[in-house]
Formats: sequence, structure tokens, C-alpha cells
Amino acid sequence: MATVLAKFMPYSGDCTVVSCARDGQVRVAELSSTGVCKGTKKLAQHRGAAHKASVYKGAKGKKSSKKVKVEGKGDGVEEAMEKMEVEGEMETSGEDNKDEHPGPSGDGREAGGEDKKSQDKAEETDSDLDIELGLLADAKKGSGEDSDSDVVVTRPTRSKRREDEDDSDTEDSDEEKVEDDKKESEDEGDTTWYSLDDRKMPFPKWKVLPSLHQREMGFGRALFPYYACGLTDFVSRFELQHKLEHHEGCVNTLHFNQPGTLLASGSDDLNVVLWDWARNKPVLIYNSGHRSNVFQAKFMPYSGDCTVVSCARDGQVRVAELSSTGVCKGTKKLAQHRGAAHKLALDPDSNCTFLTCGEDAVVFQIDLRDDKPATKLLTTKENDRKLALYTIFTNPVNSHEFSVGGRDHWVRVFDKRKINPETNEGVLKKFCPHHLVDSDIKANITCLVYNHDGSELLASYNDEDIYLFDPTHSDGADFIKRFRGHRNNATVKGVNFYGPQSEMVVSGSDCGHIFLWEKETANIVQFLEGDDGGVVNCLEPHPCSAVLATSGLDHDVKVWAPTAKEPTNLEGLKTTVKTNKKERDEENRHNPEMIDGHMLWFLMHHLRRRARRRAREAGEEEASDSEDSSSPSSDSDSDGPSESIQCAPS
Repeated sequence: MATVLAKFMPYSGDCTVVSCARDGQVRVAELSSTGVCKGTKKLAQHRGAAHKASVYKGAKGKKSSKKVKVEGKGDGVEEAMEKMEVEGEMETSGEDNKDEHPGPSGDGREAGGEDKKSQDKAEETDSDLDIELGLLADAKKGSGEDSDSDVVVTRPTRSKRREDEDDSDTEDSDEEKVEDDKKESEDEGDTTWYSLDDRKMPFPKWKVLPSLHQREMGFGRALFPYYACGLTDFVSRFELQHKLEHHEGCVNTLHFNQPGTLLASGSDDLNVVLWDWARNKPVLIYNSGHRSNVFQAKFMPYSGDCTVVSCARDGQVRVAELSSTGVCKGTKKLAQHRGAAHKLALDPDSNCTFLTCGEDAVVFQIDLRDDKPATKLLTTKENDRKLALYTIFTNPVNSHEFSVGGRDHWVRVFDKRKINPETNEGVLKKFCPHHLVDSDIKANITCLVYNHDGSELLASYNDEDIYLFDPTHSDGADFIKRFRGHRNNATVKGVNFYGPQSEMVVSGSDCGHIFLWEKETANIVQFLEGDDGGVVNCLEPHPCSAVLATSGLDHDVKVWAPTAKEPTNLEGLKTTVKTNKKERDEENRHNPEMIDGHMLWFLMHHLRRRARRRAREAGEEEASDSEDSSSPSSDSDSDGPSESIQCAPS
């Protein structure tokens, strides 16, 4: 059989070589100083191929017991792990072993308190060398690390080995115990639900002190914040800086301009406010021209912060032209959806084109240079049924690609150049967590967003979890990460990446808290008390600094920065997560049939029209008609509702 691995034993004068092979054998070869092999000897036999071996080096200059750990793969590995014993002997001494493996008392044995079994076992000689089959400790914990790395497994204590021998027929392996414990905890609603599964945080790739030194010397100043802002140490020190107060309704949208000096916010009070957030004062306040809740307002890129586009519950998409002196010249309607318009998707390479979606299932492409700026790009359907859309986002490195999500489980990826309604409804790819494909859970997608380089796609599901997809995977691929602990039910919540390299995932929750997960491990690293009103909807990271802006049902905007002296202790996290899980489980058991948002809007609109018709027949003057006729934005505005109501699930 082919040899898989061969290694020199340390401090042997290159006269001892151990090897393992596909035939499962572990062998040792004794070499002479003249370059002649005296012979080989089999030390152990796996019940499958033996792939790896790790040698224990001990301390140089001392008489060391040389230990070898080997890893096997194939049938019978678990049994071999428990039962395989040493074949062959090598020189060692119990005195040396005490130096190499000191116990708590420092004498190489466990401190007092051992029972009679362990005392009897302590009298046994320790001269034979064990060749132990092991698995990586992190692999046993489910960390998913590469199993090809060298295996390092410490020997069990004498008392533990004695107990294992006595109960070998009935006792489960450690790995099985861990899985059973996790299953029991999940059944009891324990904190394993939010994915704190003992996975170690990744070691930072960026060194603080060398980078500080280089910055002070004049090197890498521009890159310093780029690498520093996404560190866990910074995120864990977030604290509230100040509140931006002016709005008279819940704040539904936040957006920084490109340099990060201004922050735009939109509210149910129909106003858009541009903030000098660092000085805690408004720079410009103007009426958006919408007739219902403003759902999103964004600066157009490369426009000198003079063009702001917005969409709202009334289905309108509008643009505001601002002067450099801080005055709004006016607003103009660009498009009209036949339902609420929730999101805009900016083209990162253009200052005049963007996309918008609505609950009428339509995606408009808008070009500010045209006389008729809105062009119907597509109508999203599923089995010839129109699909209400809640969110849309453009790939930041490929302006032709965009993704939408709405009233079903599927994330749909489109390419503007390849849209063909006759082929798969024009969809390029579709992604959905596999456990939701045939599920009865009515989970809609409330928000999705690409990461900084377009290589990952994040989607938040209504009353479900947050899932990370790889848009380069094949059509129908499953998620690659899952983020749990929050609750997304009461309102249409956003989700976002945080950090210049999208190191974190951030979301609000019905419980009024802000959750931040470390992306690689899906562990919760920050837990902040957000809105007093109970729900946090919007989360906007600063484009180039360690600052986070949030808003929700409160009538203010909160600005967070990592200025705390000590990391947040995450007090109350476990209780909050348990409560969120309990409420979700109860909601899923009841499974109420929710009224379709578009149908509800249609009924309300129909009732209003009938009331106005009856009023006209009775000779009464309709006050709302006169107001609409005097409004500069009255053209076709009657297509949408006129009431201003608090944001709620559509």
C-alpha cells in the first residue's frame, strides 16, 4: 500500500522514522548512522486508512518520551479510537512523564481526591508508549476546521481511562454526548438557538500596534480605518453618542452620503432631514412631496449631495433637487407603483440611474436624464402569480446584477442584460434555505443586501432567521451561514453588513435591541438597547468610520460609536433570546392567516373612493379633492392612499 506520511522522530539523531499508510499500519524504522535501515516494525493497525501522524517533541536537552498521535479514516474509526492499544514498546520513564505532563499538583498526577479505582490505576507502570487515534478537538466541537491538519490529542487521565474501561459497553463517546446535550438544550429552548456553539472567534488579521506605528510614520494612513473599523474589539465597545431629534413620526430610513459627512432620514411625518450627525444638528429639512409614510430616501452618488431620491407607502418614487446653499428647490414624481414602494437600489457607478420595486411586483428602472424617466424593467411572478416585492439591491461590483425579495421564501437574482420573461420568469438564479422550500411557515423576505464586493448576499426573513448566500453558487443552492437570536415580526425590518470588509452582520429586533453577529462564526458579539418604542428597523453603517446609525418606532435617530472603556457585558442576552424564541414558536403554532397587504390597500382605496362619490352625490364638497388639486404633485397622485399611518407589516 502507498505510504501516506513519514516523519523523523525529534532528538533521535535522524535514526528513527515513523510512518502511516493507506493499509492502516503505523510503523517505525530504525536507521544506522551509516545510512542503513536496520528494519521496520509495526506499531499499530487502524481499521481504515491512516492519513496523519503528529509527534510530541518534548523539551530539548531532557530525556523525552517520544509520543506519536495518528489519525485514521474509514470504517471502524470510532471503535478504534476507543479500544485500540499500543503495539510495540519505546523507551520512556515515569519521571520524565511527570515533567512533560504536570498535573494540578505539579507531580504529574492528579491532586488528591481520587477514588479507589484511580489509586489502583496509579500503581500501574507508565513505561509503554500509547499510540492514540484522535480527532481534532475543534472538529469534535463542530468548528469545521480543516481535518488535514496535524492531530494533537492529550492522553486521558488514569481515572478517566479506568472509568472508560469499566463502562465501555454502555457509555457513549464524548462527541455523542455533546450532540445529545445540544439536542436537549434546543428542546428546552436553551441559548444554543442563537448559535453560540463554542466556535472560536477568528484571529485578527490586522495588528494594531504595527499599524499605529506605520500611521504615525506617514504610511498607510488611508488604510488604517479600513482595517480597524470592523474589529470585534471596536464593535464590543459601542455606546450611544447622541440622539438626532426632529421627526414627529417613526423614522423608516437612514442613508449616509459618500464621504459620510451627512445623514439623510425619512419619517412618517413625510419630511426628509439631512443631518450634520457629528454636531447633532439638522442641515436641511424639506417636505418629501409624498402623501404617506416615507420608506426610503437616498443620496444619489456623485451628485454633490444635491440629489435625493425617495419612495413611500403611497407608491410614488420622487426626486428632490437641493442647492449648495442648503435649500430644496422642489420635488418631482418619477414613477407610480400600484402599491407601496419599499426600497430603492442605487447604481454605484451612476449619478442618474437607479431601480425601485413595489408591492405591485413591478421593478422600474429610472434615468433622471429622460423626460419620462421610469421604464418598466420586469414584473416578478411565481407560477403566473404576481409577487409583491419588499426589497431590492444592486451588486456593488456589477451594476447589471440585482436581487429582489418579497412575499415568498425565494431570493431572486436578475441580470439586466438577460431578462427574458419567457424563460424562468426572467430569473437568473434563485436561492432559499432548503428547510423552508416545502415548509408551511409563511416567511417573507423583508430585506436583502450584498456585501462590500458582491460575493455574499444577506437576506432577512419575517419571523425567521437571517441567512447568508453565495450568489456565485448554482441555482437553488442552500445558505452558507445562519444568524439567530433576534425577532423580525412586528414591522418590515432591515438588515445590513457592518465593517469596511463586511466583517459583521447587524439587525434590529422586535424586542427593541440591536444585534451584531461576527460573520465567520455567527456568534453574537454585541447586544445594545435600541428604541424605547420596542422595535428597531433601520441600521446604517458609516461608509468609512466606526459609526453606526439606527432608528425605529422612536421619533429620533441614534448614533453609536466604540468609545466605551470596557466591552459590553451582554447582560440579559440569554433571557432576551429565549423570550424571542418562545414568542416565535407560539406564533408558528397559531399560524394566523394574515391579510394580504396589497389587498388591504385595495379595499381601503375602494372604500375611500366610494365615500367621496357618495359625498359628491349629496352635494358636499370633498376637502381632500381641493387639497389635491392645489398640490404641485397632484398629477396621478390619486393612485395611492393619502393617509399617514405608522409603519407596519405590509
